[in-house]
Amino acid sequence: MTNNTYIHTFSEEAVLIDLPQKFTFPFHYTPHPLCCIAAKKVQDYLSQKTEWKEELQKGKMFGVLVVKSFDGTLGFLAAFSGNLQKSNLHPYFVPPIYDLLQPDGFFKLEELKISEINHKISSIQNSEDYINACECIKFAKNEAEKRLKEMKLSMKDSKAERDRRKLVGVSEEELASMIKESQFQKAEYKRLEKKLSEEIEGMQAKILAYETEISSLKKERKNRSEALQMRLFEQFQIRNAKGEVKGLCEIFAPTSQGVPPAGAGECAAPKLLQHAYLHGYEPIAMAEFWWGDSPKAEIRHHLHYYPACKLKCEPILNFMLQGLEVDENPLEKDSFVNEPLDIVYEDDYLMVINKPAGMLSVPGKSDRLSVYDRVKVLYSQATGPLVVHRLDMATSGLLLIAKDKEVHKNLQEQFLNRTIKKCYAAILDGTVPSDKGLISLPLMPDYEDRPRQIVSRTHGKNAVTRYEVVERKGGKTQILFYPETGRTHQLRVHSAHTEGLSCPIVGDELYGTKSDRLYLHAQKLEFTHPITNERIKLEKLPSWTF
Repeated sequence: MTNNTYIHTFSEEAVLIDLPQKFTFPFHYTPHPLCCIAAKKVQDYLSQKTEWKEELQKGKMFGVLVVKSFDGTLGFLAAFSGNLQKSNLHPYFVPPIYDLLQPDGFFKLEELKISEINHKISSIQNSEDYINACECIKFAKNEAEKRLKEMKLSMKDSKAERDRRKLVGVSEEELASMIKESQFQKAEYKRLEKKLSEEIEGMQAKILAYETEISSLKKERKNRSEALQMRLFEQFQIRNAKGEVKGLCEIFAPTSQGVPPAGAGECAAPKLLQHAYLHGYEPIAMAEFWWGDSPKAEIRHHLHYYPACKLKCEPILNFMLQGLEVDENPLEKDSFVNEPLDIVYEDDYLMVINKPAGMLSVPGKSDRLSVYDRVKVLYSQATGPLVVHRLDMATSGLLLIAKDKEVHKNLQEQFLNRTIKKCYAAILDGTVPSDKGLISLPLMPDYEDRPRQIVSRTHGKNAVTRYEVVERKGGKTQILFYPETGRTHQLRVHSAHTEGLSCPIVGDELYGTKSDRLYLHAQKLEFTHPITNERIKLEKLPSWTF
């Protein structure tokens, strides 16, 4: 296999490692030992590339694919997402499915034309004549508004004076004169308003040619960009293990997106599988890791492994993996079918259960039983949505259930009014220096990689968490969280983000490192009973010990 510059061999010790029975499920996996060895080799290589240091430090995703040749020899392929050093081609890494950066290719040539259009638009918008014309219109509008406002005030004062005189008493001749005065002032106002409007319209005509040209250029840019994107997608002819080939547009057509997103096909995982299929290598296992600093909004940790992204990669990989025997999605395994619910509190109107880690609160896309499903069986006559709030599947702890619509409505209003109090226990991977504090980081969904959340001060929703450290030991922190808002993954992101505690929750495979479970537990719940008005305070300690 050494005759291919993209293939890298393992040591003899590595070859003795048992191969996986099935190929990696790319959206939820534990890296196979061979992938870890391959990733370490790639990381050693990257450490030697001092000329890449600055760019790599900004952060990039890399991937490895363990493959087997016709004679059974093992090796691995390496790839990076996007481009590196403004190029898609580097000797150590497999080439892209399509190299859109080739200098004489249609993409670069059309990109130059679009850049020329951008330059023309910018030139017009920054020209002295256009700027002066815009400033003149702005000034004229302000002056017109000022003059009309002054005239209105003068007319108002005149009317007040006429009204005062009428109260004292006036002759018929004086009354007729006052009416004529009022009519004259109104006519004068109309004449001034028309005159100023015509002046402004005349000035607007001077810049209409500029704006028409700008609009025409923007339309041309939009049409060229869309046509370029579609032509680019046509170049990505994706293969799978069956030997079938599909274009990106055909792959994304049945999805909710309908069309491929920008950058589709340029991630590490599709590059690796495409190269393997083209050269007849059998894919054995795959993993992707992050190198460098975390992006400002997302949470990525240096050298940590991550699943393939959803928006760009899921439709592509679902096609590319056809023909391979792939691991089952572990999130679809239901281990709670025969396990009774742990009921902490119950009466005729509501109940509180201790949800185990790994159970869904409400039905999801898979066939896994949720708390809702279990409660619906127990109380088949119950009305309403039943589940009042939600806990992440990986989070354990107290979950509130209503047995009818009115109780459900009352409890939800308590959540909206923030009169329900919650406390979560967690173990963090790292040492939190302050004993207590408050985190305020607005959150929004990562639309390219659901269900991950990102921090966005522009588009995010307010998310506030108070915390209190219980104990620090062995590089870990036991902590209590008191969320003042209830955003998706709020505690997980606030723990892991560099502007939060910068200590991910132990076992958080989305924002930290995978473990036997996510060490996050809804420990306390306090609410007002919708029927009795009694303040209910419940506590259930987590199953773990610190």
